[in-house]
Amino acid sequence: MIRVFIDGAAGTTGLNIHRRISQRKDLSLVVLDEARRKDPAARKDAILQSDVAFLCLPDDAAREAVALAGDANTVIIDTSTAHRVAPGWVYGFPELFGQREKIAGAKRIANPGCHASGFIALAAPLVRSGLIEKDARLSCTSVTGYSGGGKKMIAAYEAPENEERLRAPRLYALSQAHKHLPEMAKICGLESAPVFCPIVSSYYAGMEVIVSLTAADVKGSLEDLKAVYRDAYPRGIVRFAEDADEEGFLSAGKYAGRDDMEIGIFGNEERLTLVSRFDNLGKGACGAAIQNMNIALGLPEETGLVISED
Repeated sequence: MIRVFIDGAAGTTGLNIHRRISQRKDLSLVVLDEARRKDPAARKDAILQSDVAFLCLPDDAAREAVALAGDANTVIIDTSTAHRVAPGWVYGFPELFGQREKIAGAKRIANPGCHASGFIALAAPLVRSGLIEKDARLSCTSVTGYSGGGKKMIAAYEAPENEERLRAPRLYALSQAHKHLPEMAKICGLESAPVFCPIVSSYYAGMEVIVSLTAADVKGSLEDLKAVYRDAYPRGIVRFAEDADEEGFLSAGKYAGRDDMEIGIFGNEERLTLVSRFDNLGKGACGAAIQNMNIALGLPEETGLVISED
């Protein structure tokens, strides 16, 4: 039986991973009681006796957990921002070229950020192919459900007295210093982070990440971009959709409750819109973490995930 410990099981990500692990017959949970769940010695012991440890913690607490683990053989999957661009850590987006093999041999895996996952899925293959230059100045807009903000934001959006005030979408990270920007640039191979406009709206889960391009931004045609995506995402958890148009609309909630991601291209030869759609708690967080665990343990990577059959 594979032993799994969730450090930070009381948060939104931790609770969702706990629910998923609890439903599997091949995994057993190492659980600390309430009195010991923040005790460093107890946490260290739990990490050392586990095959896999998920860190669902703030950045500083995640760094503390890694220090407690030392050089333990435990597979550590950190869902915080702390190690996404850190040396010695493997970035946990297996659909990138060559990344699945790195994850399969890794003991320290940094789970991607939700917004970053959507941007990287769109931009990284185009940079690698040369259709977008490394010095490109890109822009990105991302619409997410409020569950991405964790327990505090969920409580605020679900409080009856806030219904009117929070009904309209809200732009945030106004200083252009969002914590996902370093990984968005580094993992894509870009010299500069994009101008990034994240928006939270009054629905629970689902995400739509948008990168807008003009012909001047791309060294190729619309068909060239489609060919790159067909090659990068033939089928599987991340898929390129030739025509995802929903009667002239694209819902950010289409993939809510699922762990897969859809990539699409819209527009014409002069102005292009690249779109990724997924669940901020699925492929954007917990589903990605479970997928990374499966790969690191040599299991079928879709085990325990909710994947579309269409």
